[in-house]
Amino acid sequence: MSVIVNPYVSVDCVLLGFDGEQLNTLIVRQSGGGEEEGVYKLPGSLINMDEDLDEAAQRVLCQMTGLMQVNMMQFKAFGGPDRLKNPADGVWLDRFHHVENSHIERIVTIAYISLLRIDRRMRRLQGGYEAQWIPVGELPRLAFDHNDIVREAIESVKQKVTLDPTLLFDLLPRKFTAAQLRVAMETVKGVTLDVKNFHKKLATMPYVVPLEEKEDGVKHRAARYYKFRRTRGKI
Repeated sequence: MSVIVNPYVSVDCVLLGFDGEQLNTLIVRQSGGGEEEGVYKLPGSLINMDEDLDEAAQRVLCQMTGLMQVNMMQFKAFGGPDRLKNPADGVWLDRFHHVENSHIERIVTIAYISLLRIDRRMRRLQGGYEAQWIPVGELPRLAFDHNDIVREAIESVKQKVTLDPTLLFDLLPRKFTAAQLRVAMETVKGVTLDVKNFHKKLATMPYVVPLEEKEDGVKHRAARYYKFRRTRGKI
């Protein structure tokens, strides 16, 4: 009995960026011409024969967005046989990756996830793929199963933050206010926190250090700044 071996492996990158108000996902426009042109997707690509998975993830992120040295971690593999159920996605894969005398019928992707703050550096997107940040609640229909990948990434982040709340500080500036931390926590966990209780709990967090600095040039009462001290604990 002959066995058909599928050699196609890709990486896809889910960048969840916080702009101070909501979570956003970085998506890029498919390129290469054809009817599928214009559909958005996660930054991703088939891996090259001479690179490992982490190198591939960094390569496609740089090529498609111009971003470099973004800290990413693998979170799940997606290999369902119906990932290419939309024929246009298969056509785009064949054309974009120049697959000769072959048609990609199945592909397994290793998904990466990253939490980061959307600052000026993160907004300077290049690469010619029309990369842009979109609020996770406003995502259009993405190519392949990328909407599902984003949803699972968000659920994974909720679980990770529950186990290790210090991950939240990747979403915040070096010094931040209590309100900024609370909003980040509410956004990621999908909950509403009582402000007074949150301030009480803030005082018990060993990894949050109050500074002698306050906001400057604000119309409301100036809030104290805090910084993150790298130690583990639970919120």
